[in-house]
Amino acid sequence: MSLDEFGLIERIRRRTGARADIALGIGDDAALLQPQAGQQLVVTADTLNAGVHFPQQTPAADIGWKTLAVNLSDLAAMGAQPSWCTLSLSLPDASPGWVDAFAEGFFALADAHGIALIGGDTTRGPLSLSVTAMGQLPAGTALRRDGARAGDDIWVTGVPGEAGLALALWQQGLLDVSRPAHDAAMEQLRLRLARPTPRVQAGLALRGIASAAVDVSDGLLADLGHICARSQVAAELLERALPVSTAAVVGGHEAAFRAHRATAGDDYELCFTAPAALREQVRESMSCVAVRATRIGYIRDGSGVHLRNEEGVLQSAGKSGFNHFPG
Repeated sequence: MSLDEFGLIERIRRRTGARADIALGIGDDAALLQPQAGQQLVVTADTLNAGVHFPQQTPAADIGWKTLAVNLSDLAAMGAQPSWCTLSLSLPDASPGWVDAFAEGFFALADAHGIALIGGDTTRGPLSLSVTAMGQLPAGTALRRDGARAGDDIWVTGVPGEAGLALALWQQGLLDVSRPAHDAAMEQLRLRLARPTPRVQAGLALRGIASAAVDVSDGLLADLGHICARSQVAAELLERALPVSTAAVVGGHEAAFRAHRATAGDDYELCFTAPAALREQVRESMSCVAVRATRIGYIRDGSGVHLRNEEGVLQSAGKSGFNHFPG
């Protein structure tokens, strides 16, 4: 049995609740929202397509989680508190079981971060999912890409490259993305691809400390390049300082991981800069939210991203990273 449009909407609407900041939610032509006084509204949108942003075999619950996670990561990079979102679904077949599993993953993450679904759209077509997410922050406190200055440290949360390694292992037939792995190390890698952790609390903690920030969705080098371009500075990364994946080492995939950690996408970690004088504040703020953060380089005058390899040779990073329009 396949749900019709209104049955699908009602099935999802039942998962939402009333809130004081939502004057009118799902069920009308548009929602009515009540932002907090003195707050700026932060808005982002992302679309995920099957076979491009996740393997076709990915379970519906994992797709639901990731659909929201990529948007929460953008809000995190701005230092915003998630508030509301809309969801548009293109489904080849709206089976009740798939919709319920998708909603389970989506709302598990939504509830954890206090973001409310307030509307959206549904249609029949190739599997594609679009979210517009909205957050709030005090006026003038947003983390932006244009604030990096020469002498700033460069930091990254988590372990970039694990999602890219998981994707490579799946492509080689060494990782099944359709079910949990029996091996703990492989399961950690699978989850980094299927259920990335948006660093919302880290973004909030970095307000007033970080000078610039970006979420790592297209690859560490590529996304750091956005900061450099907007701030009109150069970045120098130290390859020896980049985080190493324990799961990759335990699983015997350390060499493959090192090949992916600077260029692979889908990590949804935060890369940020901060004045060298605030190193201890960065460490304390990340410790308070239980997020690993590693200092991996520094900002200097010039342009572009440069990587100093293990032998000390400095190389231009070029335009490495995920290409949304290959051809």
